[in-house]
Amino acid sequence: MPLQDIQNQHARLSILLALDALNYSSNDSIIKDACDSFGNTMSNDQVRTQLGWLAEQGLVTIKRKDSYMIATLTSRGQDVAQGISFVDGVKRPRA
Repeated sequence: MPLQDIQNQHARLSILLALDALNYSSNDSIIKDACDSFGNTMSNDQVRTQLGWLAEQGLVTIKRKDSYMIATLTSRGQDVAQGISFVDGVKRPRA
């Protein structure tokens, strides 16, 4: 598997876990900082790109507020973050 695919899978799981920890909704800047604290450092553009991908999969919803993206975890996204279900392209969480 290409390294970029592995990095994308980890980034997507980190974002889902961050949203789960942040009471299911937050802006892209706070999500970026939360992912940084997990050891998954991403640029603002990378976070926004991954949020767009996650929204296409139905794992988050996105609203725009000024220059921010507000992401909200869906129930499907929470299931993936908790390892209850699986979506190709998102790393499975480990026990």
